[in-house]
Amino acid sequence: MSDATAVLDDLRNESDELDALVAELSDEQWTRPTPAERWTVAHQIAHLIWTDEVALLAATDPDAFAVEAAKAQAAPDSFVDQAAEELVAVEPAALLARWRDGRERLQQALRAAPPGTRIPWYGPPMSVASMATARLMETWAHGQDIADALGAVRAPTARLRHVARIGVRARDYAFLVQGIKAPGDEFRVELTAPDGEVIAYGPEGATQRVTGPLHDFCLLVTQRAHRLDLAVRAVGADADQWLDIAQAFAGPPGPGRAPKGGAR
Repeated sequence: MSDATAVLDDLRNESDELDALVAELSDEQWTRPTPAERWTVAHQIAHLIWTDEVALLAATDPDAFAVEAAKAQAAPDSFVDQAAEELVAVEPAALLARWRDGRERLQQALRAAPPGTRIPWYGPPMSVASMATARLMETWAHGQDIADALGAVRAPTARLRHVARIGVRARDYAFLVQGIKAPGDEFRVELTAPDGEVIAYGPEGATQRVTGPLHDFCLLVTQRAHRLDLAVRAVGADADQWLDIAQAFAGPPGPGRAPKGGAR
């Protein structure tokens, strides 16, 4: 559980940082639109509540989770929005309290899971560490939506390594959901962390390469910024195509963000 414990600690810290951003918001600020179409700040927190609660269900009652997964399969394009809409009617104080309670219960369940546990999910089953990484990625990404809505600037942290890792590991999935055959060869990905450290994935001699700041890469794979607004660069046609379609999240391809300079 050592690797899982480390990422669970980082997940808790990521959640606490976002909590501090929203804890003192006015009712008007909770209704402020975010870059996600039709979603307010309240929708973003509602979505995190729903996902944490579903993850808790998957970790503690796989049969009940299977029922929820079947509902999602029956309405793949709407079940996420519907879940957020059902929760967003709750007043902000109650919404915040429910998020705090749900994410702590998920923490406890994941920390108590026996070694080797595989948790069912909407894709392949996940290890405890992978589930915690996925929750951190979503918390950071939806936190970025909230920060953008509020005009807040968040300092990049070392926790972004988890987001980058899941983005790299999801490369073939990004091609799959676009109906494109994934490249057969691995890419070399070299990302520069805020402290100057270079974080690398893939064989050193790969001809297809991606380089850039760690923070920019995380914005790219979570589709929180358009690649034209980021300093992420590709060498090779396959790597270049990946930067157009990369996604670290499960589900259908997202609409992404338009470049700040004009229409996409």
